[in-house]
Amino acid sequence: MMQTLVPLLQEESMPGRRAVKLPEPSVPETALPGDLLREPPKLPELDELSVVRHFTRLSHLNFSIDGQFYPLGSCTMKYNPKMNEEAASYGGFRRAHPLAPESLSQGSLALIYELQAALQEITGFKAISLQPAAGAHGELTGVLVIRAWHASRGETNRTRILIPDSAHGTNPASCTMAGLVAETIPSDSSGGVDLEALRAACSGENARTVAGLMITNPSTLGLFERNIKEIISIVHRAGGLVYGDGANMNALVCIVKPADLGFDVMHLNLHKTFSTPHGGGGPGAGAVGVSAELAEFLPGPVAAKTSEGYSFRMPSRSIGRVKAFYGNFAVLVRAYAYIRRLGADGLRRVAEYSVLNANYLRSLVQEHYPAVYGAGRWNMHEFVASPELANGIHTLDIAKRLIDYGFHPPTIYFPLIVKEALMVEPTETENPETLEAFAQALLAIAEEAQNNPELVKSAPHHTPVGRLDETTAARKPVLCYKG
Repeated sequence: MMQTLVPLLQEESMPGRRAVKLPEPSVPETALPGDLLREPPKLPELDELSVVRHFTRLSHLNFSIDGQFYPLGSCTMKYNPKMNEEAASYGGFRRAHPLAPESLSQGSLALIYELQAALQEITGFKAISLQPAAGAHGELTGVLVIRAWHASRGETNRTRILIPDSAHGTNPASCTMAGLVAETIPSDSSGGVDLEALRAACSGENARTVAGLMITNPSTLGLFERNIKEIISIVHRAGGLVYGDGANMNALVCIVKPADLGFDVMHLNLHKTFSTPHGGGGPGAGAVGVSAELAEFLPGPVAAKTSEGYSFRMPSRSIGRVKAFYGNFAVLVRAYAYIRRLGADGLRRVAEYSVLNANYLRSLVQEHYPAVYGAGRWNMHEFVASPELANGIHTLDIAKRLIDYGFHPPTIYFPLIVKEALMVEPTETENPETLEAFAQALLAIAEEAQNNPELVKSAPHHTPVGRLDETTAARKPVLCYKG
């Protein structure tokens, strides 16, 4: 049976009820110009308790990591300790004003400087900028740095960015926004970058126009790129730079330093790997790290330590600001608290357990949800299954039915190179019992697909709104909702 929709405030309205009484004005009243007046809006009339209950009921309809398992592949929706929230709420941080002089902002500046230093140690890069406000924003920033570096050398002909076909969709979008041309490199039969295709894109006359390569490692297939050093070498020999998409860093932190692999630029999703998962749309933080050769091209200002304390400086050849002021500071505080609380050993365990959980969950469901790529290998933090269920049950049906079991669906139909892709990332924060319950739900759906396929195809059954017609929902959402 479907749950009842929460009634609208207008439907609960009763004439004469009030939730608040405004104080008498402390200044003389002045009539508004007649041409600006209109009929007052017909606002609902409610008592305070009704208002509180209404919004509390709405909040219970929200899905959050604090309440349920959230296995979105490649999104790293993990629980983060409440101490990070407490640190961000400290008055000195919460009330800090971006226009306050540096002399009155030494605590905040020290935190930014130390977070830069910690991320340099974790990644191996020589310089970090904390300005970008999200992962895709960090991507754009990294590509702009690559473009600026080539321009400084008079190589404005380098306009091609090579991108594997398993990449995040934001990669080609960021490349295009930076004024460069995205070019797809196919995957080989094992899910890695096709080396022959990459060599062809970087050889002969093609080499003269290569600006760089954007690559995610571990990939969106949840696999560590075995040939990563050779891939980087091919691009470097052609005169290009290599950009690392750090969305999947949760599998590598304090195990592998990307700079040691040869990466020139990389963004880190601080709001994913290091705190405050991005459910609800944000805010985020897409810190960008670069090699020594690119340090002076970073967006600024960046924090610096002086003999008198801490200050901001603008890198000498900076691409300029990419965000007002100094990034999403409250997210930076959370990430700093997370890193300091766990330390190097704790961060390494984060990566180890994220890999362990992904492989344990994969082993529980592999009979009906086999992974196309990575046979005989360990996955990293996630795996991508291609479900093989009876009676024409599709991945979308599985996702909808999981809602009835109380689980948020994993990422579906991505990456595009996997048929009926179901992309699962359990993260390190889930215990075995939760993973086993999720596996049991997937296996139960496989049985339903065999014995009662219509139950799966018409799911979800226990939500305020049932299965929508996808086409109508996309083109006429209001009509679909009312219908």
